[in-house]
Parts: sequence; structure tokens; C-alpha cells
Amino acid sequence: MLQTKPFPYASDDKRYHTWNYHLRQQFGHKVFKIALDGGFDCPNRDGTVAHGGCTFCSVSGSGDFAGNRAQSLETQFHEIKERMHTKWKDGKYMAYFQAFTNTHAPVHVLREKYEAVLKQEDVVGLSIATRPDCLPDDVVEYLAELNKRTYLWVELGLQTIHESTATLINRAHDFQCYIDGVKKLRKHGIRVCSHIINGLPLESKEMMMETARAVANLDVQGIKIHLLHLLKGTPMVKQYEKGMLEFLSQEEYVNLVCDQLEILSPEIIVHRITGDGPIDLMVGPMWSVNKWEVLNGINAELTKRDSWQGKFYSKE
Repeated sequence: MLQTKPFPYASDDKRYHTWNYHLRQQFGHKVFKIALDGGFDCPNRDGTVAHGGCTFCSVSGSGDFAGNRAQSLETQFHEIKERMHTKWKDGKYMAYFQAFTNTHAPVHVLREKYEAVLKQEDVVGLSIATRPDCLPDDVVEYLAELNKRTYLWVELGLQTIHESTATLINRAHDFQCYIDGVKKLRKHGIRVCSHIINGLPLESKEMMMETARAVANLDVQGIKIHLLHLLKGTPMVKQYEKGMLEFLSQEEYVNLVCDQLEILSPEIIVHRITGDGPIDLMVGPMWSVNKWEVLNGINAELTKRDSWQGKFYSKE
């Protein structure tokens, strides 16, 4: 249960409801997320709904820090687990299917891949990144089964509620599709984490705030707030060269995230609050690679404001 005072939501006095805090409350100890590449494709890359993918998405399908798809899932899992233990001595594990669209396959394929990692020692849960247009009924039924057996999250990439931006980034589904996808999952009590991106081409601060307000009023249990980082080789580079994209400054991003946190429900778990990419592929903003500096800036700004997640939340 959340504490009765507005904060902290974490053992180190964070003013927002952190993922680490939530997992410690849920399991009583450290839980690592093991990012895997399940070998899936994406429907707006393979022609199912479009070609080319989202314009910000890298060749690794936003799984730049996931395992190597040339390896088995078991090998990926154990290699990443060992790397994690160089920083933390012990803990349990959540298998995270991160790269590309992880329900974009027949159920028997999904079952084979998910079950392979669920049987690994000390795996306490499963997190699946996917799209709302890749949730056919039989897949949702299998996810509902999994939800009864393990600690399950489904992560849905919204990025923005604005259709003009969705067209620019080649998202290839509309906001209503997203709403319908959330409803399908919540019908079975499946936890949903919404991804949003700050700094998309031609978006104003108010547009980004409107996306956060929309998420605040959806039946979702988590949010990932990403900073747009532009990577070499992505289609968005051409939009940047045409002047359609201006990078947010660190100060702008910090203030924007604090504004967004203030309007979210205090119950929503903040899985991520910034984003970064491989430094050798980064076009910008380069300040984003200093992740701890960004996180500390958000904490400092909330403290300066005497504010916290949910301070101005109201259900519309």
C-alpha cells in the first residue's frame, strides 16, 4: 500500500512512485528486469499495417540494450543475469521481452518463447512490450492465463495521442485502437504500462501535456516517460535534417516531466522517467546520456517546487 503522506514513494525519498519501490513492496527484495530479444518483427515494418517502422525506432526495434537475438532466450537470460550481478549481489528476475512487437506471432510461438524464460530459476514475472493492434482474442486469452500464473505486465507504446504526430512518426494505429487495446487487457485484470515520448517532431509542450493527461485518465497501472533521443540510421534523421525536430534542453525536459508527474495519479507506477540510447549511435540530445544527472534534476525540481506525483491529479 502507498504511504498516507504524499511522499516518499521510495526508500530514498523519491517524490514519485518508482518501479524499484513498487517491486520491493510487491516481492520484498530487489527484482532485476532482464531485457530479451525474442526474435519478433513489427507489423509496421513487415507490411502487415505499414513499412519502415516508427521513424524513431532503431534497427534493433527499440531493444538496443536487450539480448542478442542470434542466441537462445535461455543464453540471453543467463548472460544478462550475470552482468546484473556485477552490480547487485542477489535478487529475483523479471523477464522483459523488449525488442520489436512481442505479441506479433501465433499463440503457439508466444507460448514456446514465454514459457522458456518463465521456467528459469527465480523468475517472478514477465513483462511484454507490444502494440495495441497486436492483441487478437486468442493472444489476450493466453495473456489472461499467464496473468493467473505469474506477475505479468503488458507494455503498450502510445508515444502521443495526437494523430498528426502519429502520422509523422509512422505509428500506423490511432488513439482509439490504443484505448481498445487497454480495455481488452484490463477486462482480464492484466497490468498495463503506457509508453509516452517527450520531444517528438513538431509537438509543443501543451501537446505533450495533453498526452500525459490522457494517460492519467486511462485505466493503466504504469507509465514510461521517454525522452526522444535521435539515433543514426533511423528515418527520423531525415525529419531532423528538414528542421521538423528540435531537441529539448535538459532544463525543458526536467520541468516538463515534473509537470506531467504532478497530474498523474499517485497510484500509477513510474517504470521509467527518461530515455537514452547507445552513445555511438546518438545524434542528440547528448545531455541525455548522463542519466543520473537527469534523474537528480527531476528530484531537485520537485523538491524546489515542494511537489510530488499526483499533487494536481483529478480524474476527469
